[in-house]
Amino acid sequence: MRMRWLDLLFAHWEVDAAVLRGLIPAGLELDLFDGRAWLGAVPFRMEGVTPRGVPEIRGLHAFPEVNLRTYVTAGGKPGVWFFSLDAGQKIAVRVARRFFHLPYFDAAFEIGGSGDGVDYSSVRTHRGAAQAAFSARYRPTGPVFRSVPGTLEHWLTERYCLYSAYGAGRIWRGEIDHEPWPLQLAEAAIEVNTLGDWLGIEMQGLPLTLHFSKSLAVHAWIIARI
Repeated sequence: MRMRWLDLLFAHWEVDAAVLRGLIPAGLELDLFDGRAWLGAVPFRMEGVTPRGVPEIRGLHAFPEVNLRTYVTAGGKPGVWFFSLDAGQKIAVRVARRFFHLPYFDAAFEIGGSGDGVDYSSVRTHRGAAQAAFSARYRPTGPVFRSVPGTLEHWLTERYCLYSAYGAGRIWRGEIDHEPWPLQLAEAAIEVNTLGDWLGIEMQGLPLTLHFSKSLAVHAWIIARI
């Protein structure tokens, strides 16, 4: 698959590692930075979403998404574990659930803003799913930079695979490829964030880290069982 991610915010909270360990499947190891566990809310928009060699299909190639994620390893390879991915395209949600074994959910979005600011609102609408919502205003506050290996921002963002699970003990890995993130420091006013409530995690207070990225081209491969 090829796609472009736009107006992305990395908002991260430090959380109890013991809580997160109980929420990820066996076969994956919770990844820690200096002994600390992190939970991220990541709102953004996607465009140009299509399989390689297939023209963009109007109405299917562009939609918003907000995901809730933490960080794991398997076989020594660091990656991302998604607790939820709320998206504004029903067909994409069903394809991702079926073929990538990812916890995608239908959601309704309102996105606006002016200048370099983004007004972002998401409410989960998926039938039978736990309620979840996210609403924030955010913008970059500094120049573009590339993160340095060994720093927290590099550890949080420069990950080139995702993990998913299907069935008892079945772990899958999907490879992802892109240039290093063009990051900017950011500020955000988060008005609603209940993304973690259904997991028993209250994401209260301001995030400890905030980073913005304007645009990044991404390639993603079909998952493979490990």
